[in-house]
Amino acid sequence: MAEDSEQLLASRPEERRLNGRCRWSTPTQTVQSKVVEDFRRRLKYFFMNPCEKYRARGRKPWKLMLQILKIAIITVQLVSFGLSNEMMVTFKDENLMTFRHLFLKEYKDHRLGNYALYTKADVYDHISYIIDRYINLQNLTVGNLAYDSADGKYTPLSVCQEFYRNSSIDPENETFDIDPHIDKGTKAQHCYKNTYKIMLLSVNIYLALKTINLQTVRHHELPDCYEFHIMIKFDNRAHSGKIKVKVENDARIYECRDWNVEGNDYLLLSLDSVVILACFISLILCMRSIINGIQLQFEFNIFFHAYYNKIVSWSDRMEFVNGWYILIIVSDTLTITGSALKIGIQTKYLTNYDVCSILLGTATMLVWVGVIRYLGFFKKYNILILTLRAAFPNVIRFCCCAAMIYLGYCFCGWIVLGPYHDKFRTLDKVTECLFSLINGDDMYATFLKMRHEGYMVWLFSRLYLYSFISLFIYMVLSLFIALITDTYETIKHNQQDKVPVSQLQALIAECRDQPESGRYQTDEEPAACCLSPCCCFG
Repeated sequence: MAEDSEQLLASRPEERRLNGRCRWSTPTQTVQSKVVEDFRRRLKYFFMNPCEKYRARGRKPWKLMLQILKIAIITVQLVSFGLSNEMMVTFKDENLMTFRHLFLKEYKDHRLGNYALYTKADVYDHISYIIDRYINLQNLTVGNLAYDSADGKYTPLSVCQEFYRNSSIDPENETFDIDPHIDKGTKAQHCYKNTYKIMLLSVNIYLALKTINLQTVRHHELPDCYEFHIMIKFDNRAHSGKIKVKVENDARIYECRDWNVEGNDYLLLSLDSVVILACFISLILCMRSIINGIQLQFEFNIFFHAYYNKIVSWSDRMEFVNGWYILIIVSDTLTITGSALKIGIQTKYLTNYDVCSILLGTATMLVWVGVIRYLGFFKKYNILILTLRAAFPNVIRFCCCAAMIYLGYCFCGWIVLGPYHDKFRTLDKVTECLFSLINGDDMYATFLKMRHEGYMVWLFSRLYLYSFISLFIYMVLSLFIALITDTYETIKHNQQDKVPVSQLQALIAECRDQPESGRYQTDEEPAACCLSPCCCFG
């Protein structure tokens, strides 16, 4: 590519015979030289930053100012929605903790995840306790909880059991006869005491409650109505003599039927509307810039083939498609969609908090990532951006190779060490543990928590952990850093020597006109068909 750039700099289109058909006279060569210089100037102007374009033609950088405004208002919007989302999540979590204290006998906060029963009497007693607490809920709770109702009737509490069909076991004689099909049934209060005559898998208690989240009023938002579908599960699937008890809560948010809030504030709705308008304008401007870049790319392709009889490389063509504009378009699309959902949530027509959070969170992340583009206007910051862009393909290929080794260690650790180490119990825990080890986190604890139940497994665990840490920290990470460092040094060398790295850059480098020269104060350039010498000059 460097040799092609040098040949391009050395070549002069005035001295060529184009396609073996066109010869120019001296006046024609003068006109043709002006066409080439004008197109070079046009290319140079296209790749200028907004500040240089302002000095060249006096055009105000509207897109730059709009992006700065977007960063401010989108961040304010996200913070306001984050506070609202935080109140919603806190309300659900606190209600779940309330249900545990109301319906689990002698429940303590520190026993979270370890609440279990070991005798039949305890199981019967706890089921009766839950039913009794549910019946007297209005006299017990300090919250604004109420029973769910349908067609004017309260929704009853239900006790359901799961068990093997036609099961029979005899541990004393080491015999069993089990039909693996699972039957489910809803039993009344007087039936559940016979459940141990069969192979019980679980007992699930279902109940539904309603409440209203009033704390949003203080933040100028309408309160939400909640419907909690609670399941209290007695899990006996392991048949180990330990029945785990846990409370699960499915919260459904919906608009209250009749509400009246004095002094309702529409400031947040106005902010969301401004965000949608700003993002829509930004979307239109960026799409227009991308279309103009694609049109100029086609003109450059015609020009390059006509004047230099060469084919434009794919990398040079992609230079006309500004990736930052694509990033902004994606961000604007997500922001507009998320803002529309946010308006629906605030007006209580929608309750998709999770979807709205994903859209607004991703959009804000892309907006702040886009700030890097404006840092690239400064040379000291630009070299970092060029390094990231140039190293990205090699980094992806390197990560694909390293991932094969990483996955091999993950599967091996899960199978061998899973029964003896909590951090290797499931495949997702293995991936998290090994990733932490790569970053040097929690190494000693990982070695220490390995159970000493067998010398062979213990020895394997040491070989496994030492080899993984040595391979990834001392080799893989070192190669990864060296890959980026080598790219950085290459780009730094090219910038110091000012060597054009592509045919496009070499062509633009021939234009010596500075933005302040006044030679860019021209109207739009002619169409692409006039770039061909044979077309223009017969």
